[in-house]
Amino acid sequence: MKIAQELRPGNVVIIDKAPMVVQKAEYNKSGRNAAVVKFKFRNLLTGTNTEAVHKTDEKFEDIILEAKEVTYSYEAGDMYVFMDEEYNQYELSKDDIEDQLKYLEEQMQFEITFYEGKPISVTPPVKVVREIIYTEPAARGDTSGKVMKFARLPSGYEIQVPAFVEIGDKIEIDTRTDEYVSRMK
Repeated sequence: MKIAQELRPGNVVIIDKAPMVVQKAEYNKSGRNAAVVKFKFRNLLTGTNTEAVHKTDEKFEDIILEAKEVTYSYEAGDMYVFMDEEYNQYELSKDDIEDQLKYLEEQMQFEITFYEGKPISVTPPVKVVREIIYTEPAARGDTSGKVMKFARLPSGYEIQVPAFVEIGDKIEIDTRTDEYVSRMK
């Protein structure tokens, strides 16, 4: 058990029989009122976000989720199949991995998180390298400040890149923020 004041972003607690991950925790002490902690939670089963305010001494049941390294294998209808090193297969629906589809490639490494033996989410590597398949040419003379333009990845996802990036360039992308990091040689 942890008290509200000890919870940090990334901790997983049980609220109303559902696993909730703490996304933001803000301690607040004002004048005569009791100290409270403002939380932003994400339900790991449904993916919905909620905000709540709890007293600093309120107790929460914390849990540690199991995680496994897996490799993306193939798509079977609306299900995406991942395999671990022991050849166990795990199927996740399109809804479960919707945010990762823009980076999905065969044989790509992921981490699957399990809750009570059921896979609930996948996490891609922090940085991935992708080739640009389409982008507009840079406007001549536009060198003031940080000039960005849109570029399309093989998955169809568009990302903002600096003006000097061209079709065929390989770029590194931070999957946590979906932002351009650097151009690869």
